[in-house]
Amino acid sequence: MPYKHNADRRHHIAKTKFRISNWPEYEAGLRRRGSLTLWMTPEALAGWRAPRRKTRGGQPRYSDLAIETALTLGCVFGMRLRQTEGLMNSVFDLMGLDIPVPDHTTLSRRAQKWKPPARRNRPLPDGPLHVLVDSTGLKMYGAGQWREEKHGARSRRKWRKLHLAVDANNGEIIAHKLTDQNTDDPSQVEPLLSQIDGGIDQFTADGAYDGKPTYRSVLQHSATASVVIPPRSTAVESGDTGPPGQRDKHIATIAKDGRLKWQAATGYGKRALIETAIGRYKTSIGRRLRARSFAAQQVEVAIGCAVLNRMLACGRPDSVRCQVRQT
Repeated sequence: MPYKHNADRRHHIAKTKFRISNWPEYEAGLRRRGSLTLWMTPEALAGWRAPRRKTRGGQPRYSDLAIETALTLGCVFGMRLRQTEGLMNSVFDLMGLDIPVPDHTTLSRRAQKWKPPARRNRPLPDGPLHVLVDSTGLKMYGAGQWREEKHGARSRRKWRKLHLAVDANNGEIIAHKLTDQNTDDPSQVEPLLSQIDGGIDQFTADGAYDGKPTYRSVLQHSATASVVIPPRSTAVESGDTGPPGQRDKHIATIAKDGRLKWQAATGYGKRALIETAIGRYKTSIGRRLRARSFAAQQVEVAIGCAVLNRMLACGRPDSVRCQVRQT
């Protein structure tokens, strides 16, 4: 980034400070995130048992809602399946409820087949969305890098790639996709946008998404969307006949005014909000996937994103920039 060229002189610039204007409400929301009543709702208890099936085969004992509730509790409190089973048994005993609890084997088996309910994003009242897209890596089980460096053994460490789409106005995760570590970022733009209902006003991503496939996918979803992606330093205009496209305009503007002015003019600085969302996921949910199979890992990620959105709805800080006094 351009600001790195002036890193030796940036310590003379005062750091921008913010204060939270709704601290009492935000503090109450932070406490409510750990409340069991937030996760064990009356609706979950009412739909605990599975409806009777009229076709052949064994009758399921627990509904999909019960499996989702159990997996959500394990995700929120960072517990394995056996510990989740013990927590739910103790909670039901304290509540005086005669409700069966799915054992860890049932949770592991049902997690591979459970389908998350479709949670479509609703367009904002004041207009289309400003979508931020980025990806991050999540660790899996296997020998680590220390073993490879210490003993010379080949590391079995594998990664999964989590692709996220975030609403810039409220920080909510509106789409997600889990892939293997070799999947490139531009190929997942279309799967992410297919999960979003409503129009898109602006699509912002980093330079890894630069290229015609990304522009094509965004404009197919919303023909009037503004695509803000920094072109590579070696990028040149396409030279196509007709009016210049958005990418050509970005290249011409950067060549004329520089990248810093281009970032300020296009609102590229809001991309930091998805970095915040990724940090929130790794801090609250974890940097490592607990499930072993890919199907169960997809369910784990889907529940983790739903948990983050629910936590964010409980309490969201309203940060206001402080006025800096010049002496």
